[in-house]
Amino acid sequence: MQPLLQIEDVYKQYGDKQVLDNIDLSVRKGEFCTVVGPSGCGKSTLLRLILGQEQPTSGKVEIAGAPALLPDLSRGIVYQRYSLFPNRTVLDNVMLGKTLTQGQWWNPWYRNKAHEEEAMAMLAQVRLADAARKYPHELSGGMQQRVAIAQALIMKPPILLMDEPFGALDPDTRADLQVHLLELWEKEQLTVFFVTHDMHEACLLGTRLLVLSQYYSDDRGDRHFAGRGGKIVADHPLPKVATSREVMHTDAFKELIEQVKQEGFDPEYLQHVKDFNLKHPDSFQTLLDAEYRR
Repeated sequence: MQPLLQIEDVYKQYGDKQVLDNIDLSVRKGEFCTVVGPSGCGKSTLLRLILGQEQPTSGKVEIAGAPALLPDLSRGIVYQRYSLFPNRTVLDNVMLGKTLTQGQWWNPWYRNKAHEEEAMAMLAQVRLADAARKYPHELSGGMQQRVAIAQALIMKPPILLMDEPFGALDPDTRADLQVHLLELWEKEQLTVFFVTHDMHEACLLGTRLLVLSQYYSDDRGDRHFAGRGGKIVADHPLPKVATSREVMHTDAFKELIEQVKQEGFDPEYLQHVKDFNLKHPDSFQTLLDAEYRR
């Protein structure tokens, strides 16, 4: 099966600053990939490349075999800051993508019955059907973020990108939305690429955890990571959590947290990435065992 998202040999620089260094990644339909790493490792930059908002300095990013040159309907996006229009109702905000495809963005009185019914169904999915006629300022932060999720999902994007979507919420609201997102992922069979700085959130939500870090060693030596771009240094398959937070209290979960801390957040650990570069199945160029031993 062709990967839904394919990233090959990607580098990203801003002037003299290397932000991403040799990123290889394949994501298949139905995966829930979480990405975690220290500040400055390039998490949000990687997401912008997938969105098509920016282009890599070299390498390629493809969605279903097509280059990700510009943002389009193949990717939905939910940011940390709520992307809602304050002068439109919740229903109108959710319908907005559908309205734009009809060329009616300028017309506040435009109504399409089928789109309205679809938007109401999506609001019911995120438990906000009763708030359809309200305005964003009348909603809590968690409710506004659920509207933003509905706004993205109504367009049925092949892949949903999420950039720290729950980072500004209080702990209880955040926990509620984490469980609700897992429920939506299971029910709608979504493919999700979720960027977060929170290790517990990354280990809870994903079916696959990617650790992006600038703290690693390679053939350039161990002590030159200060100007080095972020790289995927670990890729952990995660067990299906059945929309439960109880897994966070298990020994296995706590051990994984400690492992991720060491792999991605410890500047003294500096694992050598040769094994990951040459033997990981997503690598642009892999080696067989016999070739690797030479």
